[in-house]
Amino acid sequence: MDLFSRSWTALLEAVAETPDEDFERPSGCTGWLVRDLVCHLVIDAQDVLITLVTPAETEATVDAVTYWNLVEPPTGEDPLDALIPRLAAAYGDPRLLKFHLDDVGSAAGRAARLADRALRVSTRDVVLTAGDYLSAYVLEWTLHHLDLIAHRPSATEPPAETLAAARASLEKIAGTPFPASFSDSDALLIGTGRRTPTDADKAALGDLAAKLPLVLG
Repeated sequence: MDLFSRSWTALLEAVAETPDEDFERPSGCTGWLVRDLVCHLVIDAQDVLITLVTPAETEATVDAVTYWNLVEPPTGEDPLDALIPRLAAAYGDPRLLKFHLDDVGSAAGRAARLADRALRVSTRDVVLTAGDYLSAYVLEWTLHHLDLIAHRPSATEPPAETLAAARASLEKIAGTPFPASFSDSDALLIGTGRRTPTDADKAALGDLAAKLPLVLG
């Protein structure tokens, strides 16, 4: 199973295993409850389905790394950011949200497995191969898996191979590696501002500390 499928399958399983009462608890995404994060994943799964059936005739303009832009931290003023908590709340019963994600998410997973990796697709006003698009989302899924279990220490972490791949992608975006002393999870959490670095972390990061957090958009 490729890294996209591995990371997405693990994330869907982690959502399915999340107790209903935890949907009202904070996630690792600042300002979002777990239910908001899961609602965001539904929208992401829809985006995957839409993108994989939106072929482009022009040359690729980005790859799996340059697909991501560094943006300012969200303020909550973006209309979509404001919509997601309201939409998530409208589901009411967490089981409905789980069902919707499993339904759309499973379809997105099947579409990814069937996709021609060399096909060029269009999304967000850029063009890239389907293979690069799916590779880019390994970082997204892995980060959101960490967000999902941020306050559930006993929950299953993302697969080791997808953590390593996500770290490698973030290091390419940063233009430099994270300290070897950082675990893959620590590199991702500290690198994207999900965890505040300690003084020791800052010392290990050196000049890279001034560039953090890397907020992806």
